[in-house]
Amino acid sequence: MKTVWKTFSYKKVRMETAFKRTLLITAIVMIIVALGIFLTLLIESIPSLKSLGIKYLWNRTWDPVSNVYGALPFLIGTLLTSFLALIISIPFSYAIAIYLGEYKTKGGLHGFLKNIVELVAAVPSVIYGFWALVVLVPMVRSLETKVGTAPYGVGIFTASLVLAVMIIPYAASLGRELILMVPSALKEGAYSLGATRYEVLRHVILPYTRSGLLAGLLLSLGRALGETMAVTMVIGNTSILPHNIFSPGNTMASVIANEFTEADRTVYLSALIELGLVLFLVTVVINIIGKSIIKRFSHE
Repeated sequence: MKTVWKTFSYKKVRMETAFKRTLLITAIVMIIVALGIFLTLLIESIPSLKSLGIKYLWNRTWDPVSNVYGALPFLIGTLLTSFLALIISIPFSYAIAIYLGEYKTKGGLHGFLKNIVELVAAVPSVIYGFWALVVLVPMVRSLETKVGTAPYGVGIFTASLVLAVMIIPYAASLGRELILMVPSALKEGAYSLGATRYEVLRHVILPYTRSGLLAGLLLSLGRALGETMAVTMVIGNTSILPHNIFSPGNTMASVIANEFTEADRTVYLSALIELGLVLFLVTVVINIIGKSIIKRFSHE
């Protein structure tokens, strides 16, 4: 009996060791892949870095015919569309998460709404682009006419609206799961002290899930920063620096998608790859800042 138990224990230890090694190898592979992507972008950007220098980042002109390249219009376009989309999506994401996580946790309506939210996340981005061209562009054009600006229809604001619709499911789904995981003892304790449902939500549920809800927003922002197809179809695709949120513009991802196949010169191709490098670094910096904010809130 002791021999059998020792054999069994030995096999469990071996399996545990093998599992830990597998996890370690997987983590190392992911680090290598990320470093490989960064190094590939950096190496391919060397001709652009040598030719254009650091002024590439704040130059406002992008003119491949004159061999002049500046990333500033696309950098501003990327940040404007992504953060505006995030701001628009926050009320809807939190409302869906709170309703499905606290007010309607069971039943057919809960399952129906949950499936719809997940379906929205699964729709291909090109479908969102077609929908935006048919539905959002005329609506935005009508709004622009009323506010007295040029009625382009396409532009930063339209791209932000379609991006907001696309990223809502990420924060909403994560928020719903977090709210459902709040210990019932905490909520019951608050109810027993006479708190209303709104007070329980404000003083118990939201503080308990605050760091997770912020993580959901960070996930949504990362999705918005890298979106290409839907944005390309409705942003206007101009290399001019946008003057307001209704102006046509371009993002780093969309200009790469539009011009990569036309890049017939070394510096032109390298400048586009450097745009990819800038987008990679912007995403990394925003993620680091976001994680530090989440860590700060989680310790409060």
